[in-house]
Amino acid sequence: MTPHRPLRAITYNLLLGGLDAGNDDRLRAQVEMLVALAPDVLCLQECTGWTNRHLRWVADVLGMVLVGMVPSRVRRIPSPPNFTVLLIRPSTVRLVDWWSVGEGVFHHALIMAWLRLVAAGDNPDDDLLVFGTHYSWADGSVRLRESRMVTDYGGPFPGVPRGALLLGDLNTPDREPNWADVPRNLQSRYRIVKSDGTFGHADRRAVQVLLQSGWTDPQTVIGDPEAASVGYKYDNEKVPLRLDYTLVSGLEPAGCFIHDTDEARDLSDHLPGVLDVKVMAGAQA
Repeated sequence: MTPHRPLRAITYNLLLGGLDAGNDDRLRAQVEMLVALAPDVLCLQECTGWTNRHLRWVADVLGMVLVGMVPSRVRRIPSPPNFTVLLIRPSTVRLVDWWSVGEGVFHHALIMAWLRLVAAGDNPDDDLLVFGTHYSWADGSVRLRESRMVTDYGGPFPGVPRGALLLGDLNTPDREPNWADVPRNLQSRYRIVKSDGTFGHADRRAVQVLLQSGWTDPQTVIGDPEAASVGYKYDNEKVPLRLDYTLVSGLEPAGCFIHDTDEARDLSDHLPGVLDVKVMAGAQA
């Protein structure tokens, strides 16, 4: 039997591209942190204000290559353009094809990549799909519509690999917080809004529909289900939640964690989500 080996995938929201008034010190520290985490597949959200120079430098330092850099459909003035980026490590996986899908539907972006293990040579048997995304921050109903673009891939789907990863800032709370701790003017982002405009429970529909469709959340199975990726940065919103997800379909997770360190907390208002999955090494490994 061909042995398995781990493939590491990471999702990370940089917070305004890691740039502060044109200063890239924070971005440089973020990239150093990611180098130590050694992703094979990396989805970066909120690459705000990036130019091709930033992209080339990040890819070169990480030893990765670009799959796609897709701008958000909706722009928040006066912020500069916002991008979602997907990168891969060419020594581990190679790109078969990629698409920017969901255009006109996604507030930000959905990148879909068909990847093949380098060790597999030309054998497509263990190919996988990777979705890199950033859901809407403003509206749970929009997030639900965005999720429906990827529910098909929670199980076997004609013409595509069986194994799939979904990496993204889904802006969907993983738990019901104490709403008294959430500023009232921010609650509509994360709660069901009833027909009369009043608030209901946490709006988790975007993630729940994925799980009901066959996607698995390894963080709740082999990781720490209490781990939070946000809720430590802002004094007026000290509410631990997980908004960032690494979901799997048709693949066996080997490890999953939120990279929570003092350094990581200083570098963004989100923490990196890390997932290791088992993949076949291939006959030519």
